[in-house]
Amino acid sequence: MEAASLLVLIFGGIILFFIFLYFVPVNLWITALFSGVKVGLFDLVFMRIRKVPPRIVVDSLITATKAGLQISSNDLETHYLAGGNVPNVIRALISADKANINLSFKQATAIDLAGRDVFQAVQISVNPKVITTPKVAGVASDGIQLIAIARVTVRASIAQLVGGAGEDTILARVGEGIVSSIGSAKSHKEVLESPDKISKLVLSRGLDAGTAFEILSIDIADVDVGANIGAKLQIDQASADLKVAEARAEERRAMAVALDQEMKAKAQEARAKVIEAEAEIPKAIASAFEKGNLGIMDYYRMQNVQSDTEMRQAISGSGKGNPGAPKKD
Repeated sequence: MEAASLLVLIFGGIILFFIFLYFVPVNLWITALFSGVKVGLFDLVFMRIRKVPPRIVVDSLITATKAGLQISSNDLETHYLAGGNVPNVIRALISADKANINLSFKQATAIDLAGRDVFQAVQISVNPKVITTPKVAGVASDGIQLIAIARVTVRASIAQLVGGAGEDTILARVGEGIVSSIGSAKSHKEVLESPDKISKLVLSRGLDAGTAFEILSIDIADVDVGANIGAKLQIDQASADLKVAEARAEERRAMAVALDQEMKAKAQEARAKVIEAEAEIPKAIASAFEKGNLGIMDYYRMQNVQSDTEMRQAISGSGKGNPGAPKKD
């Protein structure tokens, strides 16, 4: 029993020892002490309780102190609890200090919490970055399309990193400026002869206003000749005009055909009325016979006249006579 109790005490002591080392990082406190960083042992314990990794805070303090920066552990702890990247901020402050860039701890933490890489921003401020635009197509006044690619050299503006627009805005503004400058050229040959006119015109517009960058230069890397947009538009316009003319001609033809059919219908209607009137002639002759107004000799003379008329018309080729007249027996 005594041996078992001794083993339990030893095992419990080991566990308590490791728990003590976890909450009281003595080795980290000794490292900070010999590095010239004033951090209390109880401060490290309270960091553990507040769920702040003491290693990150102490290492960042040591790095900042060796670089000559005056930063307190409370500032680093506050920035960590706010969700910031403490080591990245320290690297950015050291880089800015060595490059004589005015960057305070408050600015650095604000940039970091805004979601930007503050260390990369300082690097871009020291070493400008080149952004290549996608192919930008513009049409000159003579209707020829030009496709240009530009390289924009930018430098990060520390004062505008918080709230300033990013690279996408720079690319959009440069592309808009290229299209505008190509469109203002009288001929595409002018652009091909002096592509630097595009970069000078675009650069003079102050496209970096409200952005997180400062545009240093805009260089036209390549200019290619595209399609003849003017000629294509004229062809499309001519094709559209032709279709309109054809539609109007078809409309007039349809109206003429309808009018012709209408006239034929009217002619048939008039012809039907004539036939109907001619059908009344035999009735009238019969009635005249009954009333004694027409004799047999008068009837034969009328037929002779009709026959003579038909013969004359047949000889002259002017017609076949009156088809509605009564025929001889």
